[in-house]
Amino acid sequence: MTTLLEVKDIKEVSGGGALANLPKRLTSIPSRIRSESLEGITTEMFTENTKLWIKKVAYYKKLDHQLAERGRYRNLVDMNAYLGGFAAALLDNLVWVMKIVLVEAEKSTLLVLYMSVD
Repeated sequence: MTTLLEVKDIKEVSGGGALANLPKRLTSIPSRIRSESLEGITTEMFTENTKLWIKKVAYYKKLDHQLAERGRYRNLVDMNAYLGGFAAALLDNLVWVMKIVLVEAEKSTLLVLYMSVD
């Protein structure tokens, strides 16, 4: 469990700042990262992770044309979600991605992932 951070306004989320609307929220830097409340996770790391997964998913779609078909897959599992870049990169596919943060993960990013959904 983690404690909630203080907010200045009822419209802010724990960690500071308002949430961006979906789908922009999936690639916007989460408030917990912006506020530096997750030790060792920076805005640069989040941005790089998002860019990396956009590039990887585009490559995977070239290899597997069925992945590129909209509606072909409905449910996917990200077994090591980290910062959620894989799910964000699949936004155009209209798939549901179950994100898992490993218990053995070096850094728990569960709160980043939690805030990325509506």
